[in-house]
Amino acid sequence: MTVLRSIELFLRRTGMAATRFGRECVRDPRFVHDLRRGREPSERTRRRVEHFMNIYEEGGQ
Repeated sequence: MTVLRSIELFLRRTGMAATRFGRECVRDPRFVHDLRRGREPSERTRRRVEHFMNIYEEGGQ
């Protein structure tokens, strides 16, 4: 599964806005928008995104 697909599913499950996700996860409110337009995140950013989503869904927000 691509990182964008994982994020899209996360956003649907949590009801979080894409801009909030980007701001809280990688300090970039345009992050999800840029991914939707073809931006490819680095491996480090991918790990950071996965970690953020896991912690958030475990109740650590």
